[in-house]
Amino acid sequence: MAVMAEFNAMVAHEDAEGGIVLRAEVLDESFLPDGDVEIAVEYSSVNYKDALAVTPKGGVARSYPLIPGIDLAGTVSASSSPDFAVGDRIVAHGYDIGTARHGGYAEKARLPADHVVRLDALSTADAAAIGTAGFTAAMSVNALRTGGVSPADGPVLVTGATGGVGSVSVDLLAGLGYEVVASTGKTDAHDWLMELGATEVIGRLPEEGEKVRPLGKSRWAGVVDSVGGDTLAYALSTLNYGGVAAISGLARSADLPTTVMPFILRGVTLAGIDSVQLPMAARRQVWGQLEGELKPRHLDRLTTDISIRDLPDVLSTFIGGSVTGRTRVIVKGELG
Repeated sequence: MAVMAEFNAMVAHEDAEGGIVLRAEVLDESFLPDGDVEIAVEYSSVNYKDALAVTPKGGVARSYPLIPGIDLAGTVSASSSPDFAVGDRIVAHGYDIGTARHGGYAEKARLPADHVVRLDALSTADAAAIGTAGFTAAMSVNALRTGGVSPADGPVLVTGATGGVGSVSVDLLAGLGYEVVASTGKTDAHDWLMELGATEVIGRLPEEGEKVRPLGKSRWAGVVDSVGGDTLAYALSTLNYGGVAAISGLARSADLPTTVMPFILRGVTLAGIDSVQLPMAARRQVWGQLEGELKPRHLDRLTTDISIRDLPDVLSTFIGGSVTGRTRVIVKGELG
């Protein structure tokens, strides 16, 4: 009988009281689901959804035990797909990775071929640093450009600018020549955001005591929003005629207390951004952009590295919103 190869992983379990415990374990390959491509994982990252996966009643994990990690990057170690060969550098994210299918917080993963993107120019380290958040930022920038927003049209507002999506969006937009106004509640982030390319750094919107009107004074050609709630309502009400808001998050609230007036009186477009179910052909096209014109210029400045062993402590900080930029998880060689 064949002996199953063992590998190390961080596994989330639900305890008898409904709590979630994340701990290092040694597993054999039978723990992994079927798939066409087996991956030696080198890096993952930390996203808000990863924190929810290890939070009681977080609402994203389908069942436990689960290897979390919605992002993973590494090399192909075995493949039954003609699209991938052993040694190919790959990145994978979205679909049910890290929520219903075991994800990136392990030395080994097994995925369907149509969940995997082969890398050409990017290293696995850079791909993991970009991850879901950077990919979502690229989709958001594309939505503004597709909607006709150009650098000549005026400033673009980025809300939640110190978060993963926000910070990468600041970098990408500035690199394309846009005037970027970065909005954040973190008073110590001014210099960092200016280094990424922001032309102005402001506080949270709306300002304390400021009323969100159905239509406010026009201020922005476009908006990249990951906050939601009254922040998004304010941004919509202050968009220029024909402006575009690319929205991808609800860090503040899932509610949207607005009216139809920005849409019917200023021709504003609300563009929803979803990276989870994006079809693979479009996904690979965006990654091609991230390897070229949309590669973040300040990826090292954006990224903090942690060991996979530090995940239990780091994930708890994400729920409180105290993290800045992107957090890359070093997997290879850290659990052995």
